[in-house]
Amino acid sequence: MRFRLAITTAAALLAFNTVPAQAATVLTQEEQPDVSVASTDLGDGIFMLSTDMAGNLGLLNGPDGVVLIDDQLPNTGALIEGAIVEISGGELPRFIVNTHWHGDHTGGNSHFAAEGSIIAAQTNVRARLEAADAEWANAPGTLPILTFGQDLTFHMNGQTVEISHIPAAHTDGDAIVYFREANVLHMGDVFFSGRFPFIDLSAGGSVDGYIAGMERGLAIANDETQIIPGHGPLSTRLELQASLDMLREAAFRVRTLVEGGADLDAVRAAAPLADFHDDWNWGFITTDRMMQTLYNDAVGNAVSYE
Repeated sequence: MRFRLAITTAAALLAFNTVPAQAATVLTQEEQPDVSVASTDLGDGIFMLSTDMAGNLGLLNGPDGVVLIDDQLPNTGALIEGAIVEISGGELPRFIVNTHWHGDHTGGNSHFAAEGSIIAAQTNVRARLEAADAEWANAPGTLPILTFGQDLTFHMNGQTVEISHIPAAHTDGDAIVYFREANVLHMGDVFFSGRFPFIDLSAGGSVDGYIAGMERGLAIANDETQIIPGHGPLSTRLELQASLDMLREAAFRVRTLVEGGADLDAVRAAAPLADFHDDWNWGFITTDRMMQTLYNDAVGNAVSYE
């Protein structure tokens, strides 16, 4: 199913107010006259919702109510609500779980809080939203009212919904969500399927933590697990393993150069990620930005790229 809404590129700008300005610059170069929500039925009342301009959503529907994983942008609430209502027969989310604090995953909090949804997130998500200067982050209802340190579990619609904190990965407040009986795993932005990941060093993320987060996902998943990435297509354990293998090797190459005394210019000149470019480069995290992130992580700089 697809649900459409006319929307300007301002939505893309709003999505990335919480990440470096370069991200918004990339997105404004693309024409987006309208946006549609694609709904993929994963079985057992679980759906993946995606727009290709913000984070992928997970939805659990059933007689106990709706649980939504993430809620996209500040000005796409009505669009996402329409997709949810179509699936649920009129019900809005009882609970929303934010996988981390970035605006393309939490921007709809205010919209749905006004409709009565209870927002839950890891403790650091609330702290970072409280500290954010962006207008959307200060909108009424944006802050999660239910927070957890390490784990949180829902029991709804025949599913055990297991939420686990992944420390210092994409950010310092990441969570992955496993629907145990359905064998569906939402990885949030600890998994960018088929593309270089964004590791937000300025928000407590780290390369080693990101690798550990993907390893955690692999430990949960089996060959039948359907995996919803934060960005990219519905995936399996094979795609998650491929992303992990790429990041491990890329990090090793850059760290080896840094340990040999190379500065950023020397690492860039060595082009250590050149053979990954065709398969993993994309509009937001280009090969050069991935290289910069790996370099900055290796030398302890708290910025992903310039």
